[in-house]
Amino acid sequence: MKRTWVLALLLAAALAGSVLAWAGIRQDREFRRLIALGDASLARDQMSVAIEAFSGAVALKPDSMLGFLKRGDTYRRRGEFPAALRDLRQAAALEPAAPRPLELLGDVNMSMGRFERGVEHYARFIALDDRSPRVLYKLALAHYRNEQAVLAIDPLRAAIAIDERFAEAHHLLGMCLRERRRDAEALRSLARAIALNPAFTAARAELADLYRALGRSRERIEQLEALAALEPSSPERLVAVGLAYARLGRQDAAVLTLGRAAERYPQEPVVYTALGRVWLDAAEARADRAALRKAIEALEPIAARDDAHADILALYGRALFQSGDAAGAERVLLRATSRLPVDPAAFLYLAAAAERLTHGATADTARASHATLSGSDAAGTDSQIAQLLALQQRLRLTAAGSSPGPARRAGRLPGN
Repeated sequence: MKRTWVLALLLAAALAGSVLAWAGIRQDREFRRLIALGDASLARDQMSVAIEAFSGAVALKPDSMLGFLKRGDTYRRRGEFPAALRDLRQAAALEPAAPRPLELLGDVNMSMGRFERGVEHYARFIALDDRSPRVLYKLALAHYRNEQAVLAIDPLRAAIAIDERFAEAHHLLGMCLRERRRDAEALRSLARAIALNPAFTAARAELADLYRALGRSRERIEQLEALAALEPSSPERLVAVGLAYARLGRQDAAVLTLGRAAERYPQEPVVYTALGRVWLDAAEARADRAALRKAIEALEPIAARDDAHADILALYGRALFQSGDAAGAERVLLRATSRLPVDPAAFLYLAAAAERLTHGATADTARASHATLSGSDAAGTDSQIAQLLALQQRLRLTAAGSSPGPARRAGRLPGN
């Protein structure tokens, strides 16, 4: 009898074990099915379905890191950062030696602008795995955005040592070296980034800016031209080329480039602003009325718009003043100085126009505003106004039909 009871108990235990084992197998299968469903939904950009699937997996196995990791990453992709942090912290707590939750925690904190916390999480990842160039780069980027560029240099060099063809790392290294005033090294890093990826516009823009700072105008123009070719839908790129030519003193090339931009982007105010600026600078430099006329032609249509920016109005008012139309200049410059951001030079030209019209109160107010914004003293401001009045007089005395100088020959606006 006793033996029978023992056998019965053993049989019951075996049966219970089988039931539990089968339940565990079914649970594992369902867990894997839900994870696979979530991954497939993510691939189809069905994030709500993915979250529901991963939530089911978490409910089945609350002690498993994977469900929390997957759901947290999905919340991150949806921009629901508090929910992402909650799940990813739980994933990291369940498996402290797993680097992936730390990387994603760093990513979420970076997206939230919490760069110092991003540094902490990426550094913990690197302590577990220091052979990931991707995360070394992220650590460096977190340092850079946390305004600690000097701390970004070593992780970037480590990333490049592992993957020498990591163009983004070369680019960021160049930016960090620039901040440390190590320009020669920065040039090499940026040039390497472009050699690895010729279409890397951010690296080309940074290199162009470095050439500008170093006074290497021709090399800068080469980069600006490449940027204009890479981004043909951006009028600002072609305008930058034209203005760079103008600063180099190559007005013919500047006008031709900006004329091409005007043909390609006939409705873009930025193009005509640049054209007006180039012609106006030429007019003032040589007392050239032909160039002045072209400046007015370029600026007048865009300055007449109700939404004209302050810089456009300031240029147009300046051109009108130099043409001898002091009353028109005063009206336009009053509009320019009422809009932000205000160019201090607009107050200078307004003071000169008002003085020409003997509008003493307007002249005095504009003169004081210019002195305040520019940091100039009263005597300096008065001296600049006297120079403007003298230049205006020279332009007025220049015969409109006199010999066609460089400005007349350099190029014409579309339709001229």
